[in-house]
Amino acid sequence: MQLIKTPMQGLCVLTPQRYGDDRGFFAETWSARKMADLGFAHEWVQDNHSVSAVTGTLRGLHFQSPPNAQDKLVRCGRGALWDVAVDIRRGSPTYGQWYGTELSAENGSQMLVPEGFAHGFVTLEPDTEVIYKCSGFYAPDCEGSVAWDSVGISWPISQNPVLSDKDARAPTLAQLESPFEWSIT
Repeated sequence: MQLIKTPMQGLCVLTPQRYGDDRGFFAETWSARKMADLGFAHEWVQDNHSVSAVTGTLRGLHFQSPPNAQDKLVRCGRGALWDVAVDIRRGSPTYGQWYGTELSAENGSQMLVPEGFAHGFVTLEPDTEVIYKCSGFYAPDCEGSVAWDSVGISWPISQNPVLSDKDARAPTLAQLESPFEWSIT
């Protein structure tokens, strides 16, 4: 498993090793034992799977607040996406900063997004599938969001994204009263 640490505490990109031949490939996308050796201990309780039919579909920036905050392990099963996490932990030296990377079926990379980050993505190909593990169950009363265009993210799109009504009405980062506080761990 290749591990790339980002400048933001806890946020990283993981790329599993692939074993391939003329039939295709096999990859172990999560192993609790191997991840514990790298210093990660997650108990995933929910898997989510979304499909976006149209290139330029933007979902996010979403989070769940405590006591139902979630870590997420995000990967692409088909197509490609630009995956982004924004630090929304009050007091963090990287508060309001973002990190983005391309996740695709071809590159097999995954982003581990810890609680305290808003998460979103834009699709780069039609019929893109996003699969992600969550450390907490979905809790609609703890849902939160940040406007996709309020953080200064360099989204790799040339026109306005396809948004849900909810995402189009999200508050800006400046309006956010973050429920997260940064701590050194």
